[in-house]
Amino acid sequence: MTTAVSTEKDMADYGKDERIIVPSSYGCDILLENTTIEQAKDSSFPNDAYLIWYIVDEKESIDLVRGSRTRIFDMYYDKYGPGAVQKIDFGYGRTNPKLWGYKQPEKKKKGR
Repeated sequence: MTTAVSTEKDMADYGKDERIIVPSSYGCDILLENTTIEQAKDSSFPNDAYLIWYIVDEKESIDLVRGSRTRIFDMYYDKYGPGAVQKIDFGYGRTNPKLWGYKQPEKKKKGR
């Protein structure tokens, strides 16, 4: 029996054997998926992010991912199978990972 997938994001989570891969279970965070190298060169991303090149259905794709290199490799290996991962390299981000995505809290006005 097949199940209908409602969104493109749900479809991206399915591997060849239709297993759901959750990046957080690998300790990873996908920042950009199926991107171009020009978009990934944005220096506002954290400096601990990696670029990963992989091949799916004879099409090369690039993702920007946070996590350890071994965990990133394991996630993509489990998702796309052997031979899919072509290269893992450092990203171009320059933001401190502790400060990336940080939003300064609103200052409360002192009431009289």
